[in-house]
Amino acid sequence: MSRARADEEEYWHSSKFRAFTFDDEDDELSQLKESKRAVNSLRDFVDDDDDDDLERVSWSGEPVGSISWSIKETASSSTSSLEGRDSSLRKGSSSYAAFPRQVSSYSLSSLFKGRNKLPSFQSLSDALSDTGVKNYTPELRRPKAEYKDYSSDWSPKDTVRRMQRGKVCSLERFRSLQDKLVLLDEAVAGHDGNVITAVLIFLKRTLRREILFRELEVRQVALCHLIHFLKEMGEQKLLLDLLRFLDRTEEVALSQYREHLNIQDVEKRREFLKGCIGLPFSSEDTSHIQDHYTLLERQIIIEANDRHLETAGQSEIFRKYPRKASILNMPLVTTLFYSCFYHYTEAEGTFSSPTNLKKTFKIPDKQYVLTALAARAKLRAWDDVDALFTTKNWLGYTKKKAPIGFHRVVEILQRNNAPMQVLQEYVRLVEDVETRLNLATKYKCHDVVIETYRDLKDRIQLTAYKCKVERGSAEEDKINSILNNMQIRWKN
Repeated sequence: MSRARADEEEYWHSSKFRAFTFDDEDDELSQLKESKRAVNSLRDFVDDDDDDDLERVSWSGEPVGSISWSIKETASSSTSSLEGRDSSLRKGSSSYAAFPRQVSSYSLSSLFKGRNKLPSFQSLSDALSDTGVKNYTPELRRPKAEYKDYSSDWSPKDTVRRMQRGKVCSLERFRSLQDKLVLLDEAVAGHDGNVITAVLIFLKRTLRREILFRELEVRQVALCHLIHFLKEMGEQKLLLDLLRFLDRTEEVALSQYREHLNIQDVEKRREFLKGCIGLPFSSEDTSHIQDHYTLLERQIIIEANDRHLETAGQSEIFRKYPRKASILNMPLVTTLFYSCFYHYTEAEGTFSSPTNLKKTFKIPDKQYVLTALAARAKLRAWDDVDALFTTKNWLGYTKKKAPIGFHRVVEILQRNNAPMQVLQEYVRLVEDVETRLNLATKYKCHDVVIETYRDLKDRIQLTAYKCKVERGSAEEDKINSILNNMQIRWKN
C-alpha cells in the first residue's frame, strides 16, 4: 500500500498534467480544461458505446468535468480506488490490441489521475509500439495563449465584448431562444454594426423565419441591419418574405421592381415592367414605373428603325456620325440627347421626335433646352441654336430668351468651339455686368469688354484694357476712337 502511494506521489510530481487548484494563475480555468482534455484523450483508448454522450455523470451525481467533481477526484487517494484500478488493469493482456470491452468500466477517477506505474501494467508507449495496432497519437499540450480566447461559458455580454475586440467566439452554445435574444440585445446595445450583423446571420441560420421575423419586429435597429444585409447579399426571397410579414407593401413592390436590373433580354424586361405597373406602389412611384415602361417601349421602336437606316446607309447623319452605342435601356435624358442629335427636325407625331419625347414625359423647359443646346452645338448647327432661343411677342418682334441663363449658354458654346462671332453674340446677352465682363475677358471677347466699359463710362478700366490687346489691331483702334470721343462724359 505504501509502495502504491509512493508511486502515485511520484506520478503527480512527474506528469505533465497537474491537479486543479484555486491558486492557479490562469483565471480562465485552463488547468481544469487540461485535465478534461486528459480524460478525453484517454477515452479514445476505451471502446465504450456510450462515449458519444458528452454529459457523463459520476456516481455522486455530479457532472463529469465540474469544478467540485474535479476537486474531489483530484484529492481522492483512497486505497479502495487504487486496488480497484490495479485489479482491473491486471485483467488486460500485454498487448493494447487485446484490451477487453470491460475496460470501459474503469472509473473516471483512475483515468483522470493517469495510468498506474506498477510493473504488472504495460506502458502505453510500449502498447502503441506493437505491430498491427492502429496508432493513436495523444494531442500535445498547446500554449496557454491559444486557449485564452476560447471558452464555452462566456455570457452574452462578454461574448459581444470579445467580438468587438476581434476575438474568435463560438455562438453555437446559445441554443435557447431566450439566450439568442439576449445575445442580440447585447449586440445592439454595443452599437457595433459588424457584431450585430454577425449575430443576425447566426439567428437567421438557427431560427425559423416566423420566430425571427416576430422578434425583429420589436427590435427596429436589428431589423434595419437585417434588411440592409439581405439587400446587399441579394437574398431577394427572404427579403420579400420579411417585408410581407411586416406589411410593407410599397417596399415589397420596390424590391420586386428592382429585379428588372437582372433581366438582360430587352423584350423580357419590357414584359416584366408591364407587370410591375399593377404592384402596390405609391401614386408617385406608379407614374415613374409607367414612364419607365413607356420609355423602354419607345426605345425598342427607335432602335429597330435606326439600326435599319444605319445598315442601309439611307441617312446622311448616320453616315457622317455613326452611332457609338445602342439606345436601349438608356436614361430619359440620354434618349432626349440622342433624339436631338439624330432626329431634331422630325415632326412631333413620330416616336423619335424630341418634341414628342418632351410632351410624352413632361420634360421641363430648362432640361429640354439644355439638352437640345448640347446636341445641336456638338453638330455645330448654329442656326438651330439661334432658333432655340429666339421668341416672338404678340406684336411680332423677336427677342432671345434662355430659361437656363445665357451665362450657361456661353459655357456650352465655348466647350463646343463656337465661332467668336456666335460666342460674342451670346456673351452680350448676359444681363449681369460683372458676369458679362468676366466671361468676355475669360474667352477674349474684346469687343464685348470694350463696349461694356464704354457703356459704364469707365475711362480708367478702358485705358488699362488697351494694354491687353495687340498693337495695331482693330480692337486698339476701337479703344482709341472711344477715348477720343469728346461726347462721352466719363465718370473718372
